Amino acid sequence: MNALAALWGAIVEAWQELRIHRTRVLLSLIGVGVAVCALSSVVGLANIAEQGMRENSERWGGRPALIAVFPSGEGSASETRLDAAWAAILKRHDIRYSSKVGSSALPVQFRDGVTTVPVQTVDPSYARMHRTVVAQGRWFLAADEQLLAPPVIVNEAFWRRLGSPSLAAHPTATVRKGETKVTAVVVGVMKTPDAPDDATAIILNSALDRLTGGRNADYGPPSLEAWVPPERAKPLVDAITAEFDQALGQGAVSVSRNDYLAHQDSDPLLYFKLVVGGVAVLILLLGALGLVNIAMVTVRHRIREIGVRRSFGATSARVFFAVMMESVVATVVAGAAGVGLSVLIVKSPWVEELLGRGMIADMPPFPVEAAVLGLVAATAVGALAGLLPALVAVRVKVIDAIRY
Repeated sequence: MNALAALWGAIVEAWQELRIHRTRVLLSLIGVGVAVCALSSVVGLANIAEQGMRENSERWGGRPALIAVFPSGEGSASETRLDAAWAAILKRHDIRYSSKVGSSALPVQFRDGVTTVPVQTVDPSYARMHRTVVAQGRWFLAADEQLLAPPVIVNEAFWRRLGSPSLAAHPTATVRKGETKVTAVVVGVMKTPDAPDDATAIILNSALDRLTGGRNADYGPPSLEAWVPPERAKPLVDAITAEFDQALGQGAVSVSRNDYLAHQDSDPLLYFKLVVGGVAVLILLLGALGLVNIAMVTVRHRIREIGVRRSFGATSARVFFAVMMESVVATVVAGAAGVGLSVLIVKSPWVEELLGRGMIADMPPFPVEAAVLGLVAATAVGALAGLLPALVAVRVKVIDAIRY
């Protein structure tokens, strides 16, 4: 209890000293506040960038753990048998998220003529498995498979060629199927920053026959995907391989894990994290060095004050602790201000849009570890900056200090 009272008394005394010397303290702490703000901002911005890199990897290879089945057989009969075996496997292993993924082409009637547009054929679960971002409108629903007019999701280039209509008006796209025309309803617009000028689209597997007349052999057979918990991935790969071999024959399919963590023994973002950590530490050290220099100059201007305290009975420990606590309390306040400014910067909608380019589905909140790191760093810098001046203050002789 006495120790806590002494600590609180030292903090109150340090705060009073800071108020007396507030102009000098304010100038000395600007660098600390900026350094802590930079440190927390680097960690926070790195968190957003890391999430963007992770989601981009998941968009291409699927979320961990994604199991992919690549058939080696060809022809409609082979695909029919494959679908039947796959449906039995999904039910047997209680796999909730799965999708057939294939490629095809749609001859679409635009205002400037007919253009063959590459399309991807998927099932409704695909978006959740691959973090597909729909900028406008919506993704496919299970009920869409029963619609008379097949739904289609297009990219921004496709949408612009339609005249950028409002999705609330249920715009349509005309697909030429031989000599006939089929009307597809555009229900969503997705972003494709890697190919902004090439029109592409996504349709449901169930709508493939209505839009194209069947799967084109030129594009190869579709693959099958399932999203399962990572801890179940290895036994499920072995089990699915064995069950397909039994149902279709040895070597009819190739089963493997396809997500970005499939062949990684360590964190694939480790190098990125190390670089960010190194930059953050460098920023902190620069802020600490500046504060140490200012603190040393400040304590030399207070030698007479310290001598008077010693002459009235203040012990060396008391003087040491008082000088150090002034620095610690000041840097904690500066650190809190720096963290607050960092939150405003990192969570700014402009910054989030710049880093994420609208492609981050789950924008991470400001990381708690960034705020804690900033405050801990501010405290550590205060202790370091106060250590040398405190040692100088302890070594001051009373008679010399009064004559100073």
